Amino acid sequence: MGAVVVGYVAKPEGEAAVEQGIAEAKLRGVSLIVVNSQRGGREYDDDASLRTEHDLTSLEEKLKASGVEHEVRHLVRGFEPAEDLISIAEATDADLIVIGLRRRTPVGKLILGSNAQRILLDAPCPVLAVKVG
Repeated sequence: MGAVVVGYVAKPEGEAAVEQGIAEAKLRGVSLIVVNSQRGGREYDDDASLRTEHDLTSLEEKLKASGVEHEVRHLVRGFEPAEDLISIAEATDADLIVIGLRRRTPVGKLILGSNAQRILLDAPCPVLAVKVG
């Protein structure tokens, strides 16, 4: 049985990805795996950890209310988020990966975010990229 894997950050693009992931999991009749991947390091201090814990608690409440079978994986292990999403998609035989994209300036549009680009190019399954609004 497959799954829908969603890349989550506590930003509008992450929320949009989760909303679409819930809809896709329901449509396909599969479970939802939401992945919050942090690189760690000096930037990931106690304050960042507490913020993330709060954000994931709110996410868990939203997922429970959706009624979809789900799992939240919070990873802080030094890997790029793209690596984590791709490896989880491979390990779970995912049907789909859902990622959120943010608006970019005209110059920024020339270069897609490195994580998004890697996921789109290296994913073992289809990728759905959603934007806010």
